[in-house]
Amino acid sequence: MTEGPLHTPVCSLLGCDLPVLLAGMGGVARAELVAAVAQAGGYGILGMVRESPELIAQEIGAVRAQTDRPFAVNLIPSATDPALLDAELGICLELGVSAMCFFWDVVPSAVARAKAAGCLVLHQVGSLKAALAAEAAGADVLIAQGVEAGGHVHGTASALVLVEQVVRAVKLPVIASGGFATGASLVAALALGAQGIHCGTAFLATTESFAHDEHKARVLAAMAEDTVHTDIYALNWPPNTPVRVIRNSVIEGLGPNLMGHRPDLLPREVIAVDDGRPLFRYSTDSPLRTTTGNLEAMAIYAGQSAAMIDTLPTAKGRIDAIISEAQVSLARLAMMSKGEGA
Repeated sequence: MTEGPLHTPVCSLLGCDLPVLLAGMGGVARAELVAAVAQAGGYGILGMVRESPELIAQEIGAVRAQTDRPFAVNLIPSATDPALLDAELGICLELGVSAMCFFWDVVPSAVARAKAAGCLVLHQVGSLKAALAAEAAGADVLIAQGVEAGGHVHGTASALVLVEQVVRAVKLPVIASGGFATGASLVAALALGAQGIHCGTAFLATTESFAHDEHKARVLAAMAEDTVHTDIYALNWPPNTPVRVIRNSVIEGLGPNLMGHRPDLLPREVIAVDDGRPLFRYSTDSPLRTTTGNLEAMAIYAGQSAAMIDTLPTAKGRIDAIISEAQVSLARLAMMSKGEGA
């Protein structure tokens, strides 16, 4: 394991070299990306939200075939049918996964089951209340997600405020999420008291990402103001589950009415197909390598950090750039503290 000025205590806990975590993006964070992040010294989280136990087993095996580095599996207990969740957790524990990552509302029974099997538990939260609930439930690491994040967004506070607030209130290591995609933002997260960053948009735009090329192209072209916070992409999730996506024809058609959309009232109109499965307009599905159809109208997830993403490197290239930029930022701060530059 590599030690260095950016090797924080959470790296030792997770078994990675660098404090850069891959967000467990459903559909996008598949085995190829998880393994590439892990091999590059970061920490991979496999996005298996509401997937079958068979696919989960296949993807876990594929990660292990490419790397012997540790990784986590991401599930959403509160937004998954209890029977499916039971089967998902069951296969992860049966296969000896070393860590689970949970998101959305805290489900203490899921945390307890993972802990009882010897897993580390990472829990992504969007508020101080949720952070305290996850800590009380037995989580080992908290991922504090600001409203700047892409994909599903559970809170309304900015990461700049939320991360420091959570760090001050809990005894667990905290990872910063939402708007973190560069070395400067890693240094900022560390200054807030976080021990690393959790990146979705930055890794979606890599060669190993399972996102469709059109999704990646939209991220490369987007500025921060091109992303919107809305709950129109609601099918497959419970009510009141907003997301951040890049503006498209669906968003333009809403006018100012970005919020207040109920899944049970939205029409079921097939607009695309993925591996034989029909995908509906307003579904939370995003376009993957295997998706065909009206991709433009689908959920094009991206955080505000898309403004800083204009290249499509390998996952290793992305991590190397983040670490190099962080070292430059640290050197710049050292010079400023000595009054040698600005």
